[in-house]
Amino acid sequence: MRTAAFSLSSAVPFTSVLAGFVAVLVGYASSAAIIWQAASAAGASATQIAGWMTALGLGMGISTLALSVWYRMPVLTAWSTPGAALLATSLQGISLNEAVGVFIFANALIVLCGITGLFARLMKIIPHTLAAAMLAGILLRFGLQAFSNIPGHFALCGSMLLAWLICKALAPRYAIVATLVVGALVAILGGDVVTNSLSFAVVLPVYTAPEFHWTSLVSIGVPFFLVTMASQNAPGFATMQAAGYHVPVSPLIIFTGVLALLLSPFGVYSICIAAITAAICQSPDAHPQPEKRWLAAGAAGVFYLLAGLFGGSITSLLAALPLSWIQTLAGLALLGTISGSLRQALINERDRDAAIVTFLVTASGVTLLGIGSAFWGLVIGGICYSALHLARRA
Repeated sequence: MRTAAFSLSSAVPFTSVLAGFVAVLVGYASSAAIIWQAASAAGASATQIAGWMTALGLGMGISTLALSVWYRMPVLTAWSTPGAALLATSLQGISLNEAVGVFIFANALIVLCGITGLFARLMKIIPHTLAAAMLAGILLRFGLQAFSNIPGHFALCGSMLLAWLICKALAPRYAIVATLVVGALVAILGGDVVTNSLSFAVVLPVYTAPEFHWTSLVSIGVPFFLVTMASQNAPGFATMQAAGYHVPVSPLIIFTGVLALLLSPFGVYSICIAAITAAICQSPDAHPQPEKRWLAAGAAGVFYLLAGLFGGSITSLLAALPLSWIQTLAGLALLGTISGSLRQALINERDRDAAIVTFLVTASGVTLLGIGSAFWGLVIGGICYSALHLARRA
């Protein structure tokens, strides 16, 4: 029986807490600005946008904590970054109330997709090698960013890479810890951290009454639904499968869809299963034992809640952090996951051609019909997979 005296640090290792922190940092740093652009396109004020960020942080924190604790697996949720990009270019000229109507409509379609089990059936037919190849393609850009910033920020990025290499050789479990600490010290000493504009304030979400117009529901709501499912939820579940975590698909789609539906009037346009940030918490760096990596996701849930409470401060905080520090830290944190995914994708010689096609199409970043490259990587790779297997049987 567990004693009541054990410390929190012994229950949740620091590496797991750090992985959760990095996952949330990467999530906000990579797409918070896009969300602000989408909200601004719909005519939201600065206070309303801050309320959106609060509601999104609370929604992701609640869902990540609840799902990770319930399933004892690293289940991270996230907003749909491709969806936010679509909204940023599609909400021009419509009212904020109409935009909320689009959120409700799209999230209702997601719930319906979960209830009918259609999405779960599609996930079962995706070959494991193709799922791993798609994950590697998604993460490739982040891995490249670990090195692409070196010419312009040699001292910062070079010191982080050196710290990672030395610690990886001597104490692999704490390589990312050393990278974060060394990078932060170099950034502070080099004057790259700007703290003058930092402000911390709690901004409560504001309810916005929805308006439903057929034209916006069809022209924005349907594409937004498709992009969210194809470019966010599908890679999210593929990421979990590639990492060896098999969760029931439909219950997760229903849970996240219903929560997003309830919070839509407060600016929560989507809550999805995370892919890129989830990979950080599902890697060996988060915890050496796969069955305990859910602790990293739980830590991420707590950080999401804290970020939500200070939603109005996210922009000023991100502005204070050097982008090269964030990108280098994220890239090095994902190296193990990238290499593991590539190994799983290419280990089966019969699937190798289809897997490499999936990887390259996903990594290309191509967008067709408003749907991102992750979806098309699976589609084109799946066609190659089916054609090659049929040819061998013949």
